[in-house]
Amino acid sequence: MLLISCPNCGSRDETEFHYGGQAHVAYPENPNELTDKEWAHFLFYRENTKGIFAERWLHSTGCRQWFNMLRDTVTYDIQAVYPMGTPRPDAGGTLTAESGTASTAADSTTTGSAAPSTSTTSITSTTAPEGATK
Repeated sequence: MLLISCPNCGSRDETEFHYGGQAHVAYPENPNELTDKEWAHFLFYRENTKGIFAERWLHSTGCRQWFNMLRDTVTYDIQAVYPMGTPRPDAGGTLTAESGTASTAADSTTTGSAAPSTSTTSITSTTAPEGATK
């Protein structure tokens, strides 16, 4: 079992937390202007990294606050825990500048001014998965 260090409450058992997916995924500035393919890409396409991965976590039975974590997906070793809206640290825990993919807003789960341009979004797949609908 993991011992996760909440930035607000301190170290707690992993059963108090809920995984929230990949961190630093900026919300599109104009979601109504996205095509169906671009919207699907934003919603469902995430990295599946083997090694150090930035994740979002919710302390659901404690302070109920979201935070980010750098965790090794192979060894489950937690490299860093940091508040939402702050840049991703490197693997050693030192803060580094993002390359424009992270939201600088205080609540980066719903807003962001650093959203990718929809005109530069590349979608490599030309066919929808089996069972997908418009």
